[in-house]
Amino acid sequence: MSSTVATARPLSAADDARNERNKTLAATIGKNRGVLIGGIVALAITAALWLIPIFWGILTSLKTEQDASAAPLSIFPREGLTFESYVTVLTTGGVPVWMLNSFIVSVAVTVLTVAISALAAYGFSRTTFRGRKWLYAVTIASIMVPGQILIVPLFQQMNALQLIDTYPGIILPQIVAPMMVFILKNFFDTVPIELEEAARLDGASRLRTFLTVILPLSRPILIAVSIFVFIGAWNNFLWPFIVTNNPDLLTLPVGLATIKNAYGVQYAQTMASAILAALPLLVVFMLFQRQIVKGFATSGLGGQ
Repeated sequence: MSSTVATARPLSAADDARNERNKTLAATIGKNRGVLIGGIVALAITAALWLIPIFWGILTSLKTEQDASAAPLSIFPREGLTFESYVTVLTTGGVPVWMLNSFIVSVAVTVLTVAISALAAYGFSRTTFRGRKWLYAVTIASIMVPGQILIVPLFQQMNALQLIDTYPGIILPQIVAPMMVFILKNFFDTVPIELEEAARLDGASRLRTFLTVILPLSRPILIAVSIFVFIGAWNNFLWPFIVTNNPDLLTLPVGLATIKNAYGVQYAQTMASAILAALPLLVVFMLFQRQIVKGFATSGLGGQ
């Protein structure tokens, strides 16, 4: 009997210690849950504030011009929702041609930029030559140079080459991207060099090694870089605005600006044009968002 009582005391002490730990754990979880809930609420409010202008723009594009400019403004149109502005923009304006021009320019800029940046980044990452460090330092320093400073010399160069009002004149000045060289170079540094040495032992040249070993391993970061280059080229306004005068060569941002300046502010049509301009970018991002995240996550964690 006494042995039973004696063995019960340590069990009771253990239970007390366990209960204390459970209380501490519950308190910690409660505090973390409060922080988590607070963070979710803050993110929800931020998302709502970010989405309200987009929601307002979509509603405005679905209004008639009378409802869009009526005072006082109303959230929902008095005459009901209509796609009249979209039909007008697509049938009477130059939006389809401008979208095609933007697509051609953006795809060409993306392909050329990624190809040149990948080759340059691989050269900085895997080869040694005289002046390599200085050249790479100049490449990184050029990231801090605002593009507006180069507008005048670039225009003079395109004019000397007689490329004004041409696709090459719009495309070529946009294919130099030092930031993409920096991103790809950092990724190539994390690729094990043993893979290249094995390919070289099998008789592969450096170019073939780059094409068959490095590029397949770099697919996530290449997709991420391609998406960002495409978005930048699609949204670029300043350079296409300066180098083009032919209405048939205008890109979408430039074309939308000419509509607003020529015909005054037509809110419903302006919003419809803006939604149409943003729609391709939204589709591209939704299709490749996992590759974008994976690409930059891999470039940051590679080699660990």
